[in-house]
Amino acid sequence: MENNKPYRIKTISEVYRLSGNEKPHHPLIGIIDLSQSRNDAEVSAVIFDFYVITMKSGCDKLYYGQQKYDFDEGVMALMAPGQILRGTSDANSQMKGWMLFIHPDFLWNTSLAKKIKQYEYFGYNTSEALFLSDKEQALINTLIDNIKNEYSSNIDKFSQEVIIAQLELLFTYAKRFYERQFITRKVTNSKVLNRVEEVLNNYFNGEEIVSKGLPSVQYVAEELNISIKYLSSLLKQLTGSSTQQHIHEKLIEKAKEKLSTTDLSVSEIAYELGFEHSQSFSKLFKTKTKQSPLEFRAGFN
Repeated sequence: MENNKPYRIKTISEVYRLSGNEKPHHPLIGIIDLSQSRNDAEVSAVIFDFYVITMKSGCDKLYYGQQKYDFDEGVMALMAPGQILRGTSDANSQMKGWMLFIHPDFLWNTSLAKKIKQYEYFGYNTSEALFLSDKEQALINTLIDNIKNEYSSNIDKFSQEVIIAQLELLFTYAKRFYERQFITRKVTNSKVLNRVEEVLNNYFNGEEIVSKGLPSVQYVAEELNISIKYLSSLLKQLTGSSTQQHIHEKLIEKAKEKLSTTDLSVSEIAYELGFEHSQSFSKLFKTKTKQSPLEFRAGFN
């Protein structure tokens, strides 16, 4: 019977054992072939204590957020230590691809140790995968082959440096491909943008804003079932504004509406928009519009 409790894997050697592979050539970095592996842990969710980069195909039964994968090409996901990898019980058994495991200790005292934390896509949920064309997939596979050949050979003083260089190139390509994806998946991304607008409209028009204040970035991301970082990156690419800026833009829009169509005082409007202190509302309004609320109302009238 499948266990729904996340299973924590602390070492790369344990991954090899659970997947039915022989011991890894290197204790801190390894690559396994998904088509030749099995899941002896019998769990649908796994937590790794190291970085995991996965390339899959045959993923027609896996999901992208709330949506089914819309094509069966290469799908890559990048996970930081401590994130959860979830599968589905009806996933295609013919899945192909590989998983690359990198223990943080392998990066110690290298150029990548700090740099890897700057790659935003390690903060994305694994459901927010990177879709690759055949050409892109072949390019990434070449880098993976280079890494595997290097750690499988006689390790010398240059091995780590060579592998780090390949990893940095891999992560740079991933950054390029993610930015390309924000552009090419316009239909899906436009739906996300429309949903952001819908979520904010519902919140500002509802009663919760008075008791709970302005919606948080986390609230919007959770309503869309995507991660905070992915949502911010997507909105930046599509509109040039962050999620927080979208929230403030909607706030100013509602404030202008109330200032121009009602006789409510500034304090009353601030309260209806979730502000405990009207001074905070007035300060934000002036920062965004270069006018105070009263100046806007006077100018409008």
